[in-house]
Parts: sequence; C-alpha cells; structure tokens
Amino acid sequence: MPAEHYERLVHAVVDYAIYMLDPEGYVVSWNPGAQRIKGYRADEVIGRHFSLFFTAQDCAEGRPAMLLNQALEHGVAQDEGWRLRKDGTPFWALTALDVVRDDQGQVIGLAKVTRDISDRRESSLQLDAMRAQLFHAQKLEALGQLTGGLAHDFNNLLTIILGSARLARASADPARVDSLLGHIVEAGQRGAQLTQVLLGFARHRQLNTALIAPAELIASTCNLIEHALPESIALRACVAEALPQMDVDVGQLQMVLLNLVFNARDAIAEQGCVRLGVSQVVLGGEVEGLHGAFLRFDVEDDGQGIDPEVLPRIFEPFFTTKAFGKGTGLGLSQVYGFAKQSGGAVSVTSTVGQGTCMSLYLPISSSPIPSSEQRC
Repeated sequence: MPAEHYERLVHAVVDYAIYMLDPEGYVVSWNPGAQRIKGYRADEVIGRHFSLFFTAQDCAEGRPAMLLNQALEHGVAQDEGWRLRKDGTPFWALTALDVVRDDQGQVIGLAKVTRDISDRRESSLQLDAMRAQLFHAQKLEALGQLTGGLAHDFNNLLTIILGSARLARASADPARVDSLLGHIVEAGQRGAQLTQVLLGFARHRQLNTALIAPAELIASTCNLIEHALPESIALRACVAEALPQMDVDVGQLQMVLLNLVFNARDAIAEQGCVRLGVSQVVLGGEVEGLHGAFLRFDVEDDGQGIDPEVLPRIFEPFFTTKAFGKGTGLGLSQVYGFAKQSGGAVSVTSTVGQGTCMSLYLPISSSPIPSSEQRC
C-alpha cells in the first residue's frame, strides 16, 4: 500500500490518538483522533515533548523517560494510567509505543497510540464495588445460618458455667470446688474462642491478602461450619501434609468455602457426610487451561447430586433450584468470581443419587513443597 494511503488511513481514525515521536520523544505528527482526545491542534503540539501529556507526579517520577527507554530497548512499551488534556482535565489512557525503523534497521522514531478508556475503567470500578457488596451480602446470609448453631453452643456453655458455679457454692470440698472451677474456666475459654472466630469472620474490612497455612485455614473454617450443620450430617476435614502457605484474602476464601459447604448440606436429604479437603496439584491445562502448581480445595457430599441438564447453569447469577426463600442463587456465582479473580478455577463433578464434589483451584504464590496426601 502506498505511503499516502497509510497517511489517509491514520487521519481517518478519530477514536485513537495516533502520532509519531522522534527518538528523543518529541512529537513529529498528529492525527485528528489525537486532537479529539487530547484537545491540542497539530500546530500546538508538534515539536513539543510527549511528557506534556503526563501528570506532574508521573513527570516527577520519570515515567515518560522510562517508557521511552523501554520502547527503544525492547521495541515496544505499553502503559495504562492518567493523562492530561489541553484544558488540564485528566482521562484514563491505554497507550502503546512501537519503534519504527528504516530499511537499514536504524531507529527513526516511535509510533504512539493512545486510547481513552475512562468509561471502561469506571465500569470496572463499579463492578468491583458491586462484587464487594455481593460479598458482604453473602457474609450476612452466612452469619444468619451460623447464628442458630452458635446460640445452641453458647447455651450449652452457659449451662456448664451456671451448673458448676451452683455446685461449687454448695460444696465444702476444696478439691471438688477446684474441679468445678476448672470446668467453668474451660467453658469460658471455649466461649471466647467461638466469639473470636465469629468476630474475625464478620468483621467488615477492606479485602487484603495475607499468608496463611492451608491447615490453619481449614481448622478455622471448620470451627465456623460445624455450627451450621445438623447432627445428622458429619463434617470431615482432610488436609495433605507439607502444603505451602498461600497468599489469599482469608475472609473471602472462608466465605467461598462456607457457600460450598452450605450447598453440600442442602443437597443431603437426611443423614450424610460433607468432606472438606485441601491438597496440592500440578495442572497441565486439563482444568480451564491452567498450568502450574495449585492448591485444590474439595467440598464433597453424598447427597442427591445435580441433574446433568442443570449442571451447566449452576454458576449463573440468580440461578437456583431451591424453593422460593431458600436460596438467592448468588452463592456459586460468588465462588466462580472469586476463583477467576484469584487466577484459579472451579470445577464440579456430580452423579445423581450419589453426590457432588466441588473443586476450587487457587494458585500457589510461594515455592511448592512436595506433599504427601492423607486419605480421609
């Protein structure tokens, strides 16, 4: 295609700012899209350094020079961040710098492409806010389900404390009194532990990741879960040995595991068992194309299973097979969203009449340690 055709094509584009820089970063060409996005006419900007479009903070930190050097060294540089229009208003830009060479391979300049993606960034921020609201709503729903079991446990602890106190007051035997006081202390400590677990789960805070051992996470989660299961449903935990620590938002992962266990509980008609396990696996693309070392959290039940016709839809928001008022249809969609945000995946295997296994895969950020799985 002749050079003049390329020039006509570039000047026909108005949704992208497309212009040339010399090797020092000075503007040498300017298309109508650049004028529309940045507000400068060609005669106002040609010959000026492209750092003109960066914020004062970016200029002070040397960001324009860094991007220019990166492009000259590697042939290309990409960036996303705030840029300034002629009138001083900021916009969120997605930019690319590509080196241009002559027939002898010498660098003669750089092609600069900028796109205003402020609307897309705003939509992303709104989506993050909605996810945070959904997470908080799911947490409140889970707390509601935990309350009954916790109230029952606290009532038992108070029965022990009050009964032991009355017997101690009526006893003249020092050894007997000492034994009863021991029961009171143990019951009080158990109540304090329950309170701390519940407060740690319920606390409304910014989502932050932290290093935690999988075994510690499972133990803490089981302390919560056991209060939401009826006596007819057993909970079994199985943690592989020598697992590496994981960098994760503990509260959000606990919320995900609670959702999965509540679904497993609801799938069991009367008596049954829910198994919660974690192990280390190495994937080679068999689960949604993931590769590398992952921690796999399995929540398995021996309930009624999932109808194959329903299975493809279980992660859709607001889809539920539960009776009206029994479920929001948001639990599994929140699980799916958490897995994707974390760079992992969630998969399900189910047989009608035999049960279901939900598997959550989360990447391992630290160096993997060989594990020896324990059988439950």
